[in-house]
Amino acid sequence: MASKEDKYEANVKGKFYVDTECIDCNLCRELAPDNFTNHEDGYSYVYKQPTEQGEADACLEAMENCPVEAIGCLLYTSPSPRDGLLSR
Repeated sequence: MASKEDKYEANVKGKFYVDTECIDCNLCRELAPDNFTNHEDGYSYVYKQPTEQGEADACLEAMENCPVEAIGCLLYTSPSPRDGLLSR
């Protein structure tokens, strides 16, 4: 599980983040290219927080499929994680 204490500083402020467990596999960038990018030091990070539901769903899909669980989401408290990601 991703740790907010270990998240990369390159992540923009917001709900989604990538932590230091990232292996730069490119999956998040394929699933949510509008929100994740790669750093020259060999890891992915969130460069833009989702602003619409489709982007939030793509970020959540990236988080759920990350092979090393390096993607986290703050305020991940809804019974259904897809509900209210943009409203908090």
